[in-house]
Amino acid sequence: MPQTFAEKILARKAQLPETVPGQIVEITPDVILSHDNTAPIFGLFQRMGGVKVFNPEMHAVILDHATPAPSTKHAENHRVIRDFVKEQGINNFFDIGKGICHQILVEEGLALPGEIILGSDSHTSHAGVMGAFAAGIGRTEMASIWAIGEIWLRVPESMKITVKNCLPVGVTSKDLALYIIGDRKSDGALYMSVEWHGEAVEALPLSQRATLTNLMAEMGAKNSYIPPDQRTLDYLQDRARREFTPVYPDEDAHYALELEYDAGTIEPMIACPHTVDNVKPLSAVKGISIDQAFLGTCTNGRLDDLAAAAEVLKGRKIAPGRRMIVIPASEAVYLAALQAGYLETFLKAGAVVESPGCGPCMGNHMGVPAVGEVSISTANRNFRGRMGTKESDVYLASPAVVAASAVAGEIQHPRDL
Repeated sequence: MPQTFAEKILARKAQLPETVPGQIVEITPDVILSHDNTAPIFGLFQRMGGVKVFNPEMHAVILDHATPAPSTKHAENHRVIRDFVKEQGINNFFDIGKGICHQILVEEGLALPGEIILGSDSHTSHAGVMGAFAAGIGRTEMASIWAIGEIWLRVPESMKITVKNCLPVGVTSKDLALYIIGDRKSDGALYMSVEWHGEAVEALPLSQRATLTNLMAEMGAKNSYIPPDQRTLDYLQDRARREFTPVYPDEDAHYALELEYDAGTIEPMIACPHTVDNVKPLSAVKGISIDQAFLGTCTNGRLDDLAAAAEVLKGRKIAPGRRMIVIPASEAVYLAALQAGYLETFLKAGAVVESPGCGPCMGNHMGVPAVGEVSISTANRNFRGRMGTKESDVYLASPAVVAASAVAGEIQHPRDL
């Protein structure tokens, strides 16, 4: 029987000839991801009677959500995690400043085609950019995998999104993803495996493809997958940690839903407060005053994102009374941006550059807004209080639009500066 990507990879991992949506399978994941929540997961593991993790080599532990520690509580949490990885012999540990967990999995060759990655973070779907089945799970589920090395999963229904033609100049995968989320709404892919196909997706660099797989968590997807092509294989040539075998869907596979979009009709999009699916064209919200611009996160903190913002900011200044915060997604991105001169451009424009990590994305530190303030951000969520202050508004946009808004002091298209 023809199989979708999810059906095929879960069948292979469960050592079955095939699977069907709704079927329950037991699998052993290839990689299990945790971040600053490793400490509370360890507590659950101990309450389950766990002493030694099933397989230390499965683990990838990355400190990123509150780094450097903004409080004694966070510092103690980090201490517990450092002790844990040392005692358990976990080699894939990345301490503060290395970068955001989803970015690190890809950069370090831990997210590989044809593998299953489960993470205690809702945006684990990000790793589907490399052709992996990558899904977020709960802390209790993660603690159980630590103990026995296995988990049961329900085979998801599959959605096929085909994007034809190419995105216009100045329009990014962030705009494409927001457009589709606005069209399908936050439950439009609930517990589904979202596959991306079409010439528009194939034309994107890996960094922009990652924005697509990352943001599908905001449409309720279980996982999101882009078929690995030569660009993917070339990227993994010198960084893959293991041998891998890509998995591709059958051409005549049956999908619960097939959607087609024309990339040529997409324009810059903005997710307005307080939900990611409250999406409007930039032209409809242009002119809204902002207090803070934030460039970074696992959604849009990569080198070409910083390059796009630097191009807008070059020779310009952040608007008086406004501020801009820039946080590269990883140490590697930070160094490359430094060497390319982007950080100098940011600083000369009046922006603040911080160490790699999540920063204010989830409201821990490095840019929590004041009551009544408006932020425009390249992040993946704009829920009320997401950046730490319930009485504030967050708009989501592409890097160039965020930079242009910082210069204008209001939501603005770069071409109109």
